Amino acid sequence: MNIKRIVVDSLAAFTVTLLTCAVVTLMWSLSHHRPGIIDWETSFRFAIVLGIILPWIAMRIPRTR
Repeated sequence: MNIKRIVVDSLAAFTVTLLTCAVVTLMWSLSHHRPGIIDWETSFRFAIVLGIILPWIAMRIPRTR
C-alpha cells in the first residue's frame, strides 16, 4: 500500500467520522436538551483517532484474490 493511498483512506475516514459524529451529537442535543449544539471536541477526537486506526487496520489485513 503506497503513501498516497494511505493519505486518501485517512482523509476519507476522517471526513466520514467527523460528519457522522457531528450529526449524532446534534441529534442527541436536540432530543435531550433542546438547544441544537454540536459537540465539536468529541467529533474531532473520534475523527482523528478513526482516521488513523481504520487505514492502519485495512493495511494489515492480507488481501486474497
